[in-house]
Amino acid sequence: MAHVTNYNLDQKFDFTAALKKSIFIVGAIGAVLLLIGVVLAMFGGHGHGAEEGGAHAFHWSKRFFANLWVNNVYFAGIAIIGVFFFALQYAAQAGWSTPLLRVYLSFGSWLPYAAGLLLITFFVAGHDIFHWTHSSIYDSNSPDYDGLIDGKGSYFFWPLEKGTFPLFFILRLVLFFGFWIFFFKKMASLSSQEDLHGGTSYWYTIRKWSAIFLIFFAVSSSVGPWDWIMSIDTHWFSTLFGWYVFSSWFVAGLSAMTLVAIFLKERGYLPMVNENHIHDMGKYVFAFSIFWTYLWFSQFLLIYYANIPEESVYYVERLHSETYSLFFYLNIIINFILPFFVLMTRDSKRHSIFLKVICTLVIFGHWLDITLMVQPGMLGHNGGVGFIEVGMLILYASVVAFVVLLGLSKQNLVAKNHPMLEESYHHHI
Repeated sequence: MAHVTNYNLDQKFDFTAALKKSIFIVGAIGAVLLLIGVVLAMFGGHGHGAEEGGAHAFHWSKRFFANLWVNNVYFAGIAIIGVFFFALQYAAQAGWSTPLLRVYLSFGSWLPYAAGLLLITFFVAGHDIFHWTHSSIYDSNSPDYDGLIDGKGSYFFWPLEKGTFPLFFILRLVLFFGFWIFFFKKMASLSSQEDLHGGTSYWYTIRKWSAIFLIFFAVSSSVGPWDWIMSIDTHWFSTLFGWYVFSSWFVAGLSAMTLVAIFLKERGYLPMVNENHIHDMGKYVFAFSIFWTYLWFSQFLLIYYANIPEESVYYVERLHSETYSLFFYLNIIINFILPFFVLMTRDSKRHSIFLKVICTLVIFGHWLDITLMVQPGMLGHNGGVGFIEVGMLILYASVVAFVVLLGLSKQNLVAKNHPMLEESYHHHI
C-alpha cells in the first residue's frame, strides 16, 4: 500500500523558458489573426465572418469591443470556477481531489487581471456594448425614449439619475470581483500556511472560509451574468439565466482544470494522481455537460412554448439568422452531443487522448455559447466567427494560460500537509 513518504511532496512546477516561449508563439499567432481581422474589417474585406456587404468599415470597432467583452467575461468565469471548485472540495470534505487542489486554485490568479480588463473595457466601450447606457433612452421627451428600459434604470444607475453614471452597476462589478479576489488570496494564503505548519486547524479554517465564499458565490455568480450579459438584451430576461451562465462557466472551467492536470501528469508531475483521479474529472465534465444541456433546453422550451414576442425574439434572432443559426446548432453539438457520446464509456474518461480532445472542444464550445449570448444583442447581424473572433480567443487563452501556470509555479504543487492526502492516494473507482 502506498504511503505519503513514497512521493516528493515538495515538488514544484518548473515554468520553463521553452514553455513560456511556446505560449508566447501561440499568443503571437492569435495577435496576428486578430490584426488581419481588424484590417479586413476596416477595408471592407470579406475574410472574417458573416457580415453583410458594406457594413464592415462601420462595425469593425463594435465587433472588436464585442469580442473583448466576450473573452473578458468568459475567462473571468473560468478563473472564478477554479476558486469555486477548490472551495467545494473543502465544503464537501472531499478527499479524492487533494493532490489537485493547487491546480484548481491556480486559476484564480487570473481574477485581478479579469477585473481590470472588464472595468477598462466598460469605460472605453460601454456605450457600444450596452444600449441602456444611452441617456436619451430615459428622457420621456426624446424620440429614443424606452419605457421598459426606463423602468429598469434604477438597477443600473441608483442612486444617481438615470442615464448619467451607472454607479450601482459599477459597484456590483467591483464588489463581486473584490470579494472573489479576497477569497482567492485568503484561501491561497491559508493553504500555503498549512504547508509550513501542518495540523488540522488550517483544514477547518479553509473549510469555514470556503462555506462563506460559496454563499457569496451563489449570489454573485447569478447577478454578475445578469449585469454583464443579460443586460445587453435589455428587453429580454430569463429567470434561470444565472444558472445557465454558471453551468457554461463550470463545464469550461472543469475542462480547463482537467487539461492542466493531464498536462502536468504527462510531464512527470503529480505522481500520486492516477487514472482514477482523471476519471473523476472526466465524470464531472460529462455530468455537467448534461446539466448545461438541461438548463439550455429548459430556457429554450419555456420561452418557445410561451410564445411571448418580447421574449421569443431572443431566439428568433439566433435560430433564424443566417449569421448565427449555424453556431446555434454547433453549440449543442460541441457542448452536449460530443461530450455525451465520447465520454459515456468508462475507458474514455480514463485515457488522456479522449479527454484532451473533448475538453479542448468544450472550452471552444462554451466560448461560442457566450459569443452567441453577446453578439446578436450588440451587433445585430454584423457578427459571426472569423479572424477577429478566433484571433482574440487564441490571444486571451494564451495570456490566461501564462498567468495560471505562473501562479501554479509559485508554490508546491501538492498541499503536502492536507489531512486527507493519504486518503487520496488510495482513491479507486
